[in-house]
Parts: sequence; structure tokens; C-alpha cells
Amino acid sequence: MKLLGEKAQSAILGILLLAVGALSWQLQLRPPFEVDPSDLASLPLEFDRWQGADLEIPTDVAEMLDADFHLQRIYGHPMVGVVWLYVGYYGTERGGRPEHTPWVCYPSNGWSIERSEVVDVHNGEVGRVNELLVEREGERRLVHFWYQSNRRAGMIGEFDQAVDRLISRLDTGRADGSLVRISMPLGDVTDESTARLQLIAFGREIAPFLRAHWPSETASS
Repeated sequence: MKLLGEKAQSAILGILLLAVGALSWQLQLRPPFEVDPSDLASLPLEFDRWQGADLEIPTDVAEMLDADFHLQRIYGHPMVGVVWLYVGYYGTERGGRPEHTPWVCYPSNGWSIERSEVVDVHNGEVGRVNELLVEREGERRLVHFWYQSNRRAGMIGEFDQAVDRLISRLDTGRADGSLVRISMPLGDVTDESTARLQLIAFGREIAPFLRAHWPSETASS
């Protein structure tokens, strides 16, 4: 039954992708959308007891990710430790689809993926996330990531994104999207279970800010 389900989902995904392509063709006469990422850039650096700082993205990494806008930060909490946040935003004119995902980016940077699963975080804003346990030269991190658009968060794969883009195109003509990734180090004090709870808590706190500070898109004149 599982195999049949996967085949059916693949077939539906193919149909949806064709529908999105056909719809995009029909919408070509519409003025293109121009992205204004200033709202996302102003995402709060401080909330609750978290204190954040922007981190520079190396030029070669930025070129590989090829997003319309990047946000990379480190947040610290006196009782929790540190969490890294990355948001890569892709506007409607780019198809709203991230060019690279953690499935590719971690191995290409020397990290091995020791385990992966989908986790239900019971968060009204997000709901589900992809969880990865990654390791490089003895350093281990727990990673949560999901895909987000102007209308929905907590998407975990291509199927979710294709459905969202189709609905959004029909509704507003907009079909932007992003990759949101949060991660934290594992060590003698922080084990996987503790890190998972802390990432879930951080995700629950940052999610409303992401929604409120989402980039705007306007049709160019």
C-alpha cells in the first residue's frame, strides 16, 4: 500500500507541475513581480530572552544558493545556548523554489547525514518539519527545516510546494517561497531529545515573526 501511495503521489505531483507550468505560461502577460525583502531583513534580533546577530554568508555559498534574499543569524539564549537560523527567499519570478536544500548542501560541505525523519512539532504556524542529524569531523548538529510561502508554512517536500504554488497562482498570481532552517550543536550537555525540544520551542517563537515580516511583492509598472 505504501508503494502504491508513493506512485500515486508521484503521478499527482507530475500533474500539478504540468498545471503550474501551463498556468505560468498563461500568466506571462501579467507584469512581473518585484521583490522587496526589507521586511524580512528587519526580522527582530531580540525577542523573549533570545539575542541575535547577523552572520555573513560567504560569496561562493551565496552564489550556490542563488536566492533573491538571504538571512543568516545566530541567536543565543542564557538557558538554551545557540540556534542558527537561515532563510533563503525565492520570489515569484524565480518560481518560489529553493535552488539547493539541506539534503544537498550538507553533504557538499563535508557533513554526513546520519539520520533523517519528519517530525510533528505540534505548532499551529508550522506543524511538521524535516529533521536531520548531521556530523562533520566529530561535530554533530540537529537540524529542522521546512519550506514556507506567503500563504503557508510547514511544507516538507516538493509535493506540498507544488500544491501551494498552484493555489497561490490561482488566487493572487503570486508564487514565492523559501527554505527556513534552524539548527543547534549537540554535545555533552545537549543531547538529541533536548535539542529537539529546544528547536521546536525556538521555531514556535520565530514562526509568527517570519509570517509578519514576509517579503512583499508588487507588480512592476
